[in-house]
Amino acid sequence: MGLLRRLFGRDDRNEVADHAAAERFDPATADEEERAHELELARFDQERIDDLIRRQQRYADRSWTPPAQGGERRADDADAPER
Repeated sequence: MGLLRRLFGRDDRNEVADHAAAERFDPATADEEERAHELELARFDQERIDDLIRRQQRYADRSWTPPAQGGERRADDADAPER
């Protein structure tokens, strides 16, 4: 009978546990924990990468890229009639 109660959400023990867990939840604490976790991930990422990768990431927006090949004009443009 207890199995059927749990399947259909009628278990009194779970309702008490869920209610107690809902009362303990504090959004401010959750935000602090999330910030701490993000900071820990950022520290781990900084330890994981070496100086070369850091420099590549820092100066990626200033890196040289070759000029585009060709352009708008194509080889058969001179043969096409003007519109």
